[in-house]
Amino acid sequence: MNIWAYIDGFNLYNGALRNTPYKWLDLQAFSESLRPTDQVSSVKFFSAKVNARPNDVAQPLRQMLYWRALRTIPTIEIIEGHFLTKQTRLPDVADTDRITALQRAGTKTAGMVPRMAHVYRSEEKGTDVNLAVHLVHDAHLSRFDGAIVVSNDSDLAGAIRIVRREIGKPVFVFHPSNANPSFQLRAAASRFHPVASHHLMNSQFPPMLTDTRGTFSKPATW
Repeated sequence: MNIWAYIDGFNLYNGALRNTPYKWLDLQAFSESLRPTDQVSSVKFFSAKVNARPNDVAQPLRQMLYWRALRTIPTIEIIEGHFLTKQTRLPDVADTDRITALQRAGTKTAGMVPRMAHVYRSEEKGTDVNLAVHLVHDAHLSRFDGAIVVSNDSDLAGAIRIVRREIGKPVFVFHPSNANPSFQLRAAASRFHPVASHHLMNSQFPPMLTDTRGTFSKPATW
């Protein structure tokens, strides 16, 4: 089959790539490893530009190097959403856990409240909507025989059902989170599988790449 892949970038990162050595991921090779008997002719990557944080000022640079690597593959398209960052107050985790433990032990905790801290909270906006729109639009135009969706976002279930039931094309969902796979996506998908570590390990870019701007390398801290 002619397969198009739709990859939820931050869902993949947080579910399968964070704290692993596999972040330098060739998404074309990765998508082909998910459906090795089919032809993956297009990969759409849905993400957003991150902002520097005081504890990680190089984060945007690493991301741009990765996007530069993705753009060396002509079949990969990056579709951008955006981040909304705001300050908010949230309870301290250690205090919350301490109070919960006391309650479970039968200790009275009336009047005990966790300390609050000012934090930056970033919310990714647009990725799920962009992915759903592209998936349904491309299916309606019959650009593919079947689709891969890499995500564990249950908000995509409606779009996947439309492509399967109304347009009649299979959608193979690969969820990057083994801990809590979405039952809504499982019900909507033609097939529902986890992203396995070998899919990531065997789909890495080489450490050094070359494009029209010159030679560049994988970030040293990855």
